[in-house]
Amino acid sequence: MIKKDWLGLITEEIVDPEREICDPHHHLWHRNGSKYLLEEFLLDIHTGHNITSTVYVECESMYSKDVAKELAPVGETEFVQGVAAMSASGGFGDCRVAKGIVGFADLSLGSAVQTVLESHVDAAPKRFKGIRHATGWHESSRIKNSHSNPKKGEMLTDSFLEGFAILGRLNLSFDAWCYHEQISEIVQLASIYPETKIILDHFGGPLGVGPYEGKGDQVFGDWKEAISELAFSNNVYFKLGGINMKVNGYDWHKKAYPATSDQLVDLTGRYYEFCINLFGSKRCMFESNFPVDKVSVSYHILWNAFKKLSRQLTEEEKKDLFYQTAATVYKLD
Repeated sequence: MIKKDWLGLITEEIVDPEREICDPHHHLWHRNGSKYLLEEFLLDIHTGHNITSTVYVECESMYSKDVAKELAPVGETEFVQGVAAMSASGGFGDCRVAKGIVGFADLSLGSAVQTVLESHVDAAPKRFKGIRHATGWHESSRIKNSHSNPKKGEMLTDSFLEGFAILGRLNLSFDAWCYHEQISEIVQLASIYPETKIILDHFGGPLGVGPYEGKGDQVFGDWKEAISELAFSNNVYFKLGGINMKVNGYDWHKKAYPATSDQLVDLTGRYYEFCINLFGSKRCMFESNFPVDKVSVSYHILWNAFKKLSRQLTEEEKKDLFYQTAATVYKLD
């Protein structure tokens, strides 16, 4: 639950306000009493930072009710294509919202997923860039599995791999959302299909709840070992963000005040620093993961934290992290 009054308790002066930013990971939805559509997103991005473009990532929003089940996710792409067209009119500011679209297609359909993927492309020929098939799974009942209802080890099943192969043939990318103990599966997936771009969302999901509660240092150590192996896969890119969700265990939402940018840097900075040093700026991009991370922090404060985290980097590295890597990987320019 997003608490607007609570988030308003902390405001900050914008750091480096002119820096161009592509936000490569956000959602839009209207469901279960929660509304976060273009109007709400614009209120966040117009708080001082220079957001010039964004990439929309699937979240099971606006599925079509009038088609076969496997084609229902195409409704989400159709919806976002309309939002993107509104933004491209210039009537809502200079930012081009959803300049790229990442949808959902069930790769466990095997070769049959090609029809779904082609339908996505037809729905947004210039903007559709790839899919995310979220596979976050854990045996603990205290950890919520991904909304796509994955099975244990799903990414390495024959049907999933058969479907994944279609992505490369259509020149589409794959956004991976898993938990940190599943990163080894991404390593294998990247090895099997080295020509397909894989973007690992949210640091690969380091957990801080359930059996991992209070074990932050142990989780960080296990996570470092897993992604160090992943770094050898040159087709893998990293989204730096999405670490302020409830599942990460920092419990910002339970505190009297929301997070400040300095607090974010102090508590989560080691993840960012390790990834940037390991993968390099040309394989990393900052992401907001809004409105999911809005449970913990305001949009302008989150991007302030990113700018503070990158203060010691070169100008070229900053450009990569805030804009160029996302624009290149998602073919936005």
